[in-house]
Amino acid sequence: MSSLKVGDRAPEIDAQTSAGNRFVLSKQEGLCSVVYFFPKAFTPVCTGETMAFRDNYNELLLAGANLVGVSTDDTDTQCKFAGDLHVPFPLIGDADKQIARAYDVLWPVVGVAQRYTFVVSPAMIIEAVFHHELSAQKHRDDVLRFVHAKFEAQRA
Repeated sequence: MSSLKVGDRAPEIDAQTSAGNRFVLSKQEGLCSVVYFFPKAFTPVCTGETMAFRDNYNELLLAGANLVGVSTDDTDTQCKFAGDLHVPFPLIGDADKQIARAYDVLWPVVGVAQRYTFVVSPAMIIEAVFHHELSAQKHRDDVLRFVHAKFEAQRA
């Protein structure tokens, strides 16, 4: 279980993405940033999770949320995964596991990322943490509910 919780400062992410750009978490603007960790590209649950986020990406964008996916695969694998699934948001290969370690999401022994999703404010504060190891669809559902509520509260 990640030691990071709501109210903690989010670790910085500054990494090359599947699109060849740099993603810097502290430079993201908008309502919030959604950072989801998944164990391995091209596995059934991770593919389903990424497709669920892909299919709801526009809804997140319209609410002002940024989205990035991170796994402990290498960058080339993430590029292929993003291309095969037509993912419109950045994916980050964290082969050296620095990001996963900073977020305390590595499985002991196996050394791949656990299925965690963090919602981070522009001030780099963790606003929500979701962890459903076997039910990836719940991450998408939880994120959509949280971002929608945050968007509505901002408009009120």
